[in-house]
Amino acid sequence: MRHPMRAYYVPLGAGTLLAASAFLPRVRLGVGAAGALPAASALWTLALGFAAVLLAVLSLITRKNSRHPLFLVGLLALGIELLGWRFFERALSEQAWTTAQATAIVSGMPAATPEVATLAGGLYLGIAAAAVIILFGLTIVVKQAPRAYAEPEDDV
Repeated sequence: MRHPMRAYYVPLGAGTLLAASAFLPRVRLGVGAAGALPAASALWTLALGFAAVLLAVLSLITRKNSRHPLFLVGLLALGIELLGWRFFERALSEQAWTTAQATAIVSGMPAATPEVATLAGGLYLGIAAAAVIILFGLTIVVKQAPRAYAEPEDDV
């Protein structure tokens, strides 16, 4: 564990969790769920998770810094997770409203209020993993403290 690039185990694990979140639903409505792997956003999340793992492994092997690309991968993953969440939440809510209206028309009774879509584990896991990758990528900004004293110059 004394590897000089051992910090890259953090994005390696976060990328693995990001890829794993693609297999879990993002939004639930009653017994139905949406956002798992056949969805386009889940495919992008899976690809970005693999990209984060690949960048972390390459950094461990080559001992070269890849924090800038990891930062971009994390930002893309976070954006896709948030946009996918809003899309699936709206799609499931509209589907529930349509079903409630159709049932009310057929039965001749007033429409019932549809259930509210709730967040599922895949969204939480994806956002957390993307945030870890972003924070790791931001560590490139942190630099060593400047020296408090002036270096002597040789005027010879």
